[in-house]
Amino acid sequence: MPTINVDKYALFEELGENFTADGFQDLCFDFGIELDKDTEDDPSRPKDQAPELAIEIPANRYDMLCFEGIAMHLNIFRGKHATPNYKLVDIPESKMQSITVTKETAEVRPYVAGAILRNLKFTEASYQSFIGLQDKLHQNLARQRTLVSIGTHDLDTIMGPFTYEALPPKDIVFKPLNQTKEMNGEELMAFYEADKHLGKFLHIIKDKPVYPVIFDANRVVCSLPPIINGDHSKITLNTTNVFIEITATDQTKLDIVCNIMVAMFSKYCEEQFTIEPVKIISEHNDCTRITPSLASRTMDVEVDYINQCCGLEQSPATICKLLSKMAYDAKPSEDPKFIKVTVPSTRADVLHACDVMEDVAIAYGFNNLPRTTPNKSSTIGKPLMINKLTDIVRNECAMAGWVEVMPLILCSHEENFKWLNREDDGKTVIRLANPKTLEYQVVRTSLLPGLLKTIRENKAVRLPLMITEAADVAFKDETVERRARNERHWAAAYCGKTTGFEVIHGLLDRVLSMLRIAFITHEEGLAGKSFDFVVKENPTREDGYFIAEINEPTFFDGRAAAIYLRLGGKVQRIGEFGVLHPSVLEKYDLKYPVSVLEINLEVFL
Repeated sequence: MPTINVDKYALFEELGENFTADGFQDLCFDFGIELDKDTEDDPSRPKDQAPELAIEIPANRYDMLCFEGIAMHLNIFRGKHATPNYKLVDIPESKMQSITVTKETAEVRPYVAGAILRNLKFTEASYQSFIGLQDKLHQNLARQRTLVSIGTHDLDTIMGPFTYEALPPKDIVFKPLNQTKEMNGEELMAFYEADKHLGKFLHIIKDKPVYPVIFDANRVVCSLPPIINGDHSKITLNTTNVFIEITATDQTKLDIVCNIMVAMFSKYCEEQFTIEPVKIISEHNDCTRITPSLASRTMDVEVDYINQCCGLEQSPATICKLLSKMAYDAKPSEDPKFIKVTVPSTRADVLHACDVMEDVAIAYGFNNLPRTTPNKSSTIGKPLMINKLTDIVRNECAMAGWVEVMPLILCSHEENFKWLNREDDGKTVIRLANPKTLEYQVVRTSLLPGLLKTIRENKAVRLPLMITEAADVAFKDETVERRARNERHWAAAYCGKTTGFEVIHGLLDRVLSMLRIAFITHEEGLAGKSFDFVVKENPTREDGYFIAEINEPTFFDGRAAAIYLRLGGKVQRIGEFGVLHPSVLEKYDLKYPVSVLEINLEVFL
């Protein structure tokens, strides 16, 4: 969750109360946020620095990523303030500032929005908060500026109408923010390549044939999104009129960011919560419109749904009153079974009735909710049987001196198949549609690649190295709704100066004996046969497991066996163990022999 640092006593002043440490902690808990740190008594805090509160905000509450958002919503929750009524200045379209979009922008960053905040009065704190909100939105909702980037400008230093264009890098020449020298697009990329802050964003447009750029009426460069603004229009503490332009590759995220930026800081305008709109002229893709929208949404939510989920028996009027504490405007519907809930433009996280229900629970107080609901749906959680089984296996391995590891579930296609001398049938492996690197191409179908890579990366560890893992693998499965399924496996690997085949075999016997699975001599005629499932003619024969020699390219010839389980007259191959073939060791860059074991745990349920 994102963490916001705010001035402790400035926040208390905004809330109109000096809280005790426990009192503010309780308020945060009641509202669903968390006080992570209070620097009041921190000895490392400089004496000239005001105490700060580090507050963790839920990842979906983008409207609370700044001091203003936290203070406003806590005041609404406590009944100190009403929900702000955001409104647009009533101005004819002919007199609006405008941004004209050229069709070339579709090649790199097609969407843009704009807004103007008039007659602001910045203080040092509100100015830093304004910049901080941009950074937090860039990091979270905007996915490091790949989806959305925000540019803010002193409107008094530039002149509209504005244009949003896409030009070759050499044709874009301007003085970047806080620089003294003009650069073109190519020079700018080279200049900021080693910059710790901006260098990580260059890849977004660096290899594009054209770069996005925003000009004013005099062809002054306002910004080169998503990299940097121009120095000409930078905002300062003395700025009173702020022009906000936002470019994006996703229009939904664009509108969310635009609404949040103007909503949070319109409180500093001379006429509070009033925003001047900007006309976007984008005829080539039919996106001509007025931004920001600030339009609220209305939902019909069933009263019984809220009451049943929360274990309450509240009337529609009472529920509406509770929702007012969470910045909603709600009222009973004509149908007594429903309430009409108006969702503010800043609450993009509210998508379903369950989101409204959650806010009712917060407003009512989680600690005040009944312990059991009228329909007795509340239960005490307990682990899944597969997890209990897995824990038994883990404990047995640990008591036998084996170390548990947790590799990644993604691996390369070669590691999962070719390096193990196995063939891909193309029907079971789950491939990533757009892998970022060759290391993460598929979801593993075996635990062995992770174990072998762990051994490879721990060559300095004293031998023998005995590691184990009990975790999920995944397979395609067209018979289930999600077209894939997980399967819980257990695997172990022994690496030493000797093969350790007998050690692996001993671990298998130990674990299965603790699972009350008896060892039986293998069924006559099964040894060496390749099969997955057999129904025997003699169903009365005892249940248990047995092994049979196999000859597979993953393992050294004559040093591998398949593991079969016989339950209820049915015989199933559940895994295998053996000494890895030298070619497998070579591909994983292992210089000592390795014995491995892998079985499917789900057959024991």
